[in-house]
Amino acid sequence: VQLQASGGGLVQAGGSLRLSCAASGRTFSSYAMGWFRQAPGKEREFVAAISVRGGSTYIADAVKGRFTISRGNAKNTVYLQMNSLKPEDTAVYYCAAVLPGSKYYYTRDDEYVYWGQGTLVTVSS
Repeated sequence: VQLQASGGGLVQAGGSLRLSCAASGRTFSSYAMGWFRQAPGKEREFVAAISVRGGSTYIADAVKGRFTISRGNAKNTVYLQMNSLKPEDTAVYYCAAVLPGSKYYYTRDDEYVYWGQGTLVTVSS
């Protein structure tokens, strides 16, 4: 599966953005999906994950209550809604996909097989 992330940009603190990750192929609904981010000079970190049918999600503590993950299997797209953005949310955001095994969702980057190219989110103070 090929992934294309979009929706990043420059936003003021307190604002919102919605990231999208469009997947190619007809088997998108078979993949568990995740979002990660990497800030300048920092390691990539987990943000959110969602199960194949969207019934199970997991949000990192750093963004819990502000970010939500969802998917539209008919549109082959996974979304990351980001509200109440903070300057520390500034990063390149990546979407990722994996065929699930025993778990509904995955939170480690080494569990994912397919990655999008990333979209830059910049939050100004």
